[in-house]
Amino acid sequence: MRDHPRFESLEGLRGTGKSTLAPMLAAARGATLVATVPSFYQPLRHAVDERTNVEARMCLYLSALFSATEEIQHHLDAGNPVVVESYFARCLANHRALGARFDVTVPDWLPTPTIYHLVCADDERQVRLAGRDKPETRWDLLIETVTDQVTDAYASYPMHRIDTTGRDPGEVLRMIMDAEMQGAHPRADTKPVGAHPHLLPPVSRDAAGTHHS
Repeated sequence: MRDHPRFESLEGLRGTGKSTLAPMLAAARGATLVATVPSFYQPLRHAVDERTNVEARMCLYLSALFSATEEIQHHLDAGNPVVVESYFARCLANHRALGARFDVTVPDWLPTPTIYHLVCADDERQVRLAGRDKPETRWDLLIETVTDQVTDAYASYPMHRIDTTGRDPGEVLRMIMDAEMQGAHPRADTKPVGAHPHLLPPVSRDAAGTHHS
């Protein structure tokens, strides 16, 4: 019996399966799927994404994450499990890789999720991205040029590594449900996400379940 409600985050590069798996995991856990970019941020998010300032973008998404954390904490305090499609780890990893130089110390009172790092062979991931029916932003394209740096930045966090290559969503979900902490990334440290002084990110799902990247 768990003492606290589950809080779980799916992390990883675009095309690894986060937007497909997040609602499936939430349903399986009986959890609330919380958008880490709340709907009221969307107009400003789109405007900032059209610009080129990585620090300005980082600050916007940092604000969005802190706003989302209020909702997350409310659910956890009520005893309700929560699933998010990315949290601080993806945000920090992406913006660090993109060259942001504005360091932020994230407070240690933030709720700390169990993190599942979804990975996929790059050829298959590119096929998945090509099959999407939405346009890519300039930030999407930029991140594709620094994927190794993003992956290296992710290594700072304790995670369960889940390889989605060649697997259908149901099989991946079973792997997530069966994951053990012993499977966390061997290079990860044991600090909570909030203990890492770094930068910030993108992507999420609005309250209606629409994916944003």
